[in-house]
Amino acid sequence: MLSQYYTVKGPGINEIVIQKSRFIAHIDRATTEEEAQAFILDVKKQHRDANHNCSAYMIGDNNQIQKANDDGEPSGTAGVPILEVLKKKDLKDTVVVITRYFGGIKLGAGGLIRAYGKATSEGLAATGLVERNLMRVMHTKIDYTLLGKVENELRSSPYEIKDMLYLEDVEILAFVVEDEKQEYVDWMVDLTNGKSTTIEGEVTYLETLINN
Repeated sequence: MLSQYYTVKGPGINEIVIQKSRFIAHIDRATTEEEAQAFILDVKKQHRDANHNCSAYMIGDNNQIQKANDDGEPSGTAGVPILEVLKKKDLKDTVVVITRYFGGIKLGAGGLIRAYGKATSEGLAATGLVERNLMRVMHTKIDYTLLGKVENELRSSPYEIKDMLYLEDVEILAFVVEDEKQEYVDWMVDLTNGKSTTIEGEVTYLETLINN
């Protein structure tokens, strides 16, 4: 598992018009080639009346799966420009389909390359990008009398709260960098004057929305 990488926030759709042609970007995450192909097929079914449904995807920790499809546009003018945007933004596990409804004005090879690149970039901006960081979830149990103090300190600290469980005691789940686990435990002990119990939980990704 990668310690950090960028991908799209989630499914998104965005439309632009260039020289009377409609370019509709459909974007989603895909962690396998099968997921990517299923997404592309679904878009093609929804827009079977479109002139083209061009696509590209980049999957894997080392971008080992990269595919681009022009779907009838001149070779290299659609799928590759879409893929190049994904590469430039260093996005992993991402699939993009650009649906084109021809508006009657031919764009030429250069125009098509620019149009598909722009449709992809604006589609990604509308969908949103996230930075995913691999974190350890730490579980800390405290008495309810300490909740206000601990919560306030946590919210002004570098640690991000994942969840709070209100059981017999309060159980706070926080995202912590793997190398800072002991530092977090010591900090929590000091914060509660020893009246807390912290154990390690699962390893998962913390997602942070980033500016495109």
